[in-house]
Amino acid sequence: MGQKIIIEPVTRIEGHAKVSIHLDDAGQVEKAIFHVNEFRGYEKFCEGRMFFEMPQITERICGICPVSHHLASAKACDAIIGVKPPRPANLLRELMHMGQIIQSHSMHFFELAGPDLLLGFDADPAIRNVVGIFLANPDLTVKAIKLRKFGQDIIARLGDRRIHPNFAVPGGANKALDVKTRDAILSQIDEMIGYVQEGVVVIKGWMEAHQEDMEKFAVFASNYLGMVRSDDALELYDGDIRLVDKKRQEVVRFDNRRYLEHIGERVEPWSYLKFPYYKKLGWPEGTYRVGPLGRLNAAQKMATPLAQKEYAIFQQIRGGKVVEGTLYYHYARLIEDIYALERARELLEDPDILSTDIQTPGVVTNHEGVGAIEAPRGTLWHHYWVDENGQLEKVNLIVATGNNNYAMSKAVDDVAKTYLNGQKITEGYLNRIEAAIRAYDPCLSCSTHAIGKMPLEVVVYDSSGNEVERVER
Repeated sequence: MGQKIIIEPVTRIEGHAKVSIHLDDAGQVEKAIFHVNEFRGYEKFCEGRMFFEMPQITERICGICPVSHHLASAKACDAIIGVKPPRPANLLRELMHMGQIIQSHSMHFFELAGPDLLLGFDADPAIRNVVGIFLANPDLTVKAIKLRKFGQDIIARLGDRRIHPNFAVPGGANKALDVKTRDAILSQIDEMIGYVQEGVVVIKGWMEAHQEDMEKFAVFASNYLGMVRSDDALELYDGDIRLVDKKRQEVVRFDNRRYLEHIGERVEPWSYLKFPYYKKLGWPEGTYRVGPLGRLNAAQKMATPLAQKEYAIFQQIRGGKVVEGTLYYHYARLIEDIYALERARELLEDPDILSTDIQTPGVVTNHEGVGAIEAPRGTLWHHYWVDENGQLEKVNLIVATGNNNYAMSKAVDDVAKTYLNGQKITEGYLNRIEAAIRAYDPCLSCSTHAIGKMPLEVVVYDSSGNEVERVER
């Protein structure tokens, strides 16, 4: 009987999880398992609600990415009443979504991943946090805070508050944009792009200095899935779903509303979070990665100039082949951040953005509706079935983090075997395992939802199962 190490919870992520590391008698890692130990209840307790309530209900799954659920839900409701929102409403919805991408990606890079990148995996945990980043680089920290605030401000200006906005409704939106607000947002975009570009310099410098880690830290082949435009450019609001294989060859392309024909979900006994996969390839060959790295591998280009310039550099990492290293998620996230800012400018400069034609009313026409969107963490589906009165009979949500469940589990196992095998176990090595999960920026409450206290306790047992060491934080 070998040792077993428990990391609980994983820190600097949204939600609750733990990792169990199993060692043999020689101290070698046999396996490491990523457990999502929250229970998900949203699908069931939404049954019986009226469909038009869902944009306000489901956004409360999370306080980090509520806009993603708000908009995916509204799109599902559009399908139920059988209408297409007016073009100005779609422009406004997408603008809010860009605000979501900006605030979420910026927060993750600078505040959640930043302590590892700027201070080091082995830094003292007492300073390996956002306060430590401020002490090390106050100017960059202030810019990071302003960047996230800018994204939140877009959401608040449209939806009256930064978190859980009241904006998208079945058939469109409930508030138009005025010239003063448009100009106020537009006036800040160049400055914000500059801040993200400073982040790009940081991550490029880090990658160059840590090339050994880049090449061995959870580097594995997989499929990649993301939303694209008709020309295969990256799309975050509305487009087809494209799945490519480990050689970057297209496996399938499908209408996002027909996801059930292609995506299946598997249940494993060690996690409350399900494991999606592409049905035709089966399990586990059909598993895939989503989110920034998944999307940049699934797409062929970016639709805005500055993002495309950076994407071209990203593509040269492996000579145009898929980029497999988990740590490259951080670089990909900033490329998308630039895209979101550029796309926000395009939307704001469109004359239709000021139109008051923002809602098409309708009544229950279809007994089911699907809404899909690219949340910051990956592809998100909302699927509702209703009766003739619009009362929900069934709800299915495939959340972005769930799509990455297999990949996070694989990353945890790979990092444990790479960095812990035969080594004295230190807090820094355990932090690397957490960082493997952190790179995917999981939002576990989105996929499960729970509340509670979050202590960290690491317990080491000897080969007889006796506790030999316990560390708490």
